[in-house]
Amino acid sequence: MASSQPNPSGKPNSARSKARRRALDILFESEQRNVTAFSALTARREKTDQIINPYTVELVEGVTSMQEVIDEHLQTYSQGWTLERMPAVDRIILRLGAWELLFNDDVPDAVAVSEAVELAKVLSTDESPQFVNGLLGRLQQIKPTLLA
Repeated sequence: MASSQPNPSGKPNSARSKARRRALDILFESEQRNVTAFSALTARREKTDQIINPYTVELVEGVTSMQEVIDEHLQTYSQGWTLERMPAVDRIILRLGAWELLFNDDVPDAVAVSEAVELAKVLSTDESPQFVNGLLGRLQQIKPTLLA
């Protein structure tokens, strides 16, 4: 289904999937330009006629507010990959997925992981979906201890 309308089944192409993609764009832009995510979000609102989905704002704010904790978990469980060594898009996809997995109770864990993997399939390298799935899958397994 390639429609721009949300898919009523909630499968990829939903409003939330689009919100994730836009949040990734904003977080990527903020990192590349070395500005705060809030500045990048504000610039998007002022310079385009894009309507920013409230869930995009929630994702950007959530990742930004919890980034230190998220990065610590990613760094600890990424087995040989420093955050700096990861492709920027993978790092941001992982941050989004980790925030949804660990800090957003409205998103089922499996959905958080699969949506992140889908973003990696579309936007990153051939190896990225497997890497994202493995790392977020590990966080999902140990989630109770991470949040204890």
